[in-house]
Amino acid sequence: MSKKFTIAIIVSFCILLFSVCFSLINIFNTKIIKGVYINGIDVSHLTKDEAIYKVNKVIETKKNNNISIYINENTTKEVNFDSLNIKYNAQDCVNQAYNLGRSNNIFKSNFEILFALINKKNVSMEVNLNVENLKTLVDDINCDLPNKLIESDYYIENRNLIINKGISGFVVNEALFKDDLYTNLNNFNILTNSFQVNLINKEPKNIDINEIYNEIHKDAENAHYESNPFKVYPEIVGVSFNIDYAKSILEKNLEEYVIPLDYSSPEITIDNLGIDIFKNSLSYYSTKYNPLNLARSNNLEIAASKIDGIILSPGEVFSYNKTVGARTIEAGYKEAAIYSDGKVVDGIGGGICQISSTLYNSAVLANLEIIERHNHQFLTSYAPPGRDATVVYGSKDLKFKNTRSYPIKIEIKVQNGLVNCTILGLSEDNEPTIDFNIETIYSKEPSIKYEYDSKLEDNTEHIKQKGSNSMYVKVYKVEKNDGSIVSKTLLSEDYYKSLDKIIVKKYE
Repeated sequence: MSKKFTIAIIVSFCILLFSVCFSLINIFNTKIIKGVYINGIDVSHLTKDEAIYKVNKVIETKKNNNISIYINENTTKEVNFDSLNIKYNAQDCVNQAYNLGRSNNIFKSNFEILFALINKKNVSMEVNLNVENLKTLVDDINCDLPNKLIESDYYIENRNLIINKGISGFVVNEALFKDDLYTNLNNFNILTNSFQVNLINKEPKNIDINEIYNEIHKDAENAHYESNPFKVYPEIVGVSFNIDYAKSILEKNLEEYVIPLDYSSPEITIDNLGIDIFKNSLSYYSTKYNPLNLARSNNLEIAASKIDGIILSPGEVFSYNKTVGARTIEAGYKEAAIYSDGKVVDGIGGGICQISSTLYNSAVLANLEIIERHNHQFLTSYAPPGRDATVVYGSKDLKFKNTRSYPIKIEIKVQNGLVNCTILGLSEDNEPTIDFNIETIYSKEPSIKYEYDSKLEDNTEHIKQKGSNSMYVKVYKVEKNDGSIVSKTLLSEDYYKSLDKIIVKKYE
């Protein structure tokens, strides 16, 4: 046996002996080896329980900070951490950290131990958030952007088809937004959550007159019913327009196109059938308003008059924006209070969100399917948290579908300080009782700001703006039969910003 071979055997034996001893020393170690981190959090020499406690403590600190999304120097959107349903796989990461250096292969274990000692080992924690919540967040930011994209849209008013051309503008770069958000949420070296949103300029979609025609064209049909099983089909008023004429109008460079509609009436209506298919009140909801505020009352009455009496067949979808149309001075709307940039200011059509909110509540209570609904950025005075529905023409709509077996009729009246909404139809077998359940996750009182007026008398002050809490709520639809809960469905998760309380006094 050569000398070199003998030395090689001795060295190999020593390495093996060292590895075995090194492994035996660490095999009884009940703590994570030195030099191991989870997303930058040092978990060296900690037990599993100690490590999960430490990691969760950092996560909790990060969660307690709102996510600040900077849009421009004047606009920041605050998002509650919980509203995105963000989850971290902390336990999996702790298990992975603990298992380092504990492989059945002693050479692999020793390599992991030495690598962590020398270079440090970071275990990456995964973050998951609700995809639908993320999409809703992007949509909300797009709606609130200055110089935002406004897509082309249409509605029907005074027997005319009104088509709005749309305006080019900014939208969120969704891919970069998602990457920036995930990067921020995974960065535990900085516990504040903030980043600049990346915007791109986009042109509105071209107006497709053929698509619009297919959506609104209807042939007149008589009301009729079937006996077994009992089904009722309300009359359909025929609607059409001249496509060639519409195309010639669209060749002009206008912001708004007005195309006359042709109507044809059916011979037999529901009233002719002698069957009262709207005999049951499926839901009722009411909100209060100040009738002395004439401008706001005017806006409420106009919006309600466009909805009152609408009949939806089974499967038909109601759109608030397509029914009510654009809120303009030409349409009769006046300036009334709206929310803007954290303050209450006057705007055209102010107040009509009370109509959409009242209708939303009635639609839920009638057990209809809600397709689209948005909460206000601040709490409202006329609806509980999570039960309001804001609408913005061209961006935020209220949509719901008649998922019942029979037609429904919407009655909405504005009078004597009350907005009353009733949905009528036929009750079905085992009709459940519907109610809301609101779970408040977070609530914080608003900041108080002072303004000064030298004309006030000494030691006097008055409240210019009442203010409202910031709040995060989860809203559930609860179905009951004979007083027992049969289902509880999450309707929405809503975050409301704080509206400052403003007090005016004479001196600082």
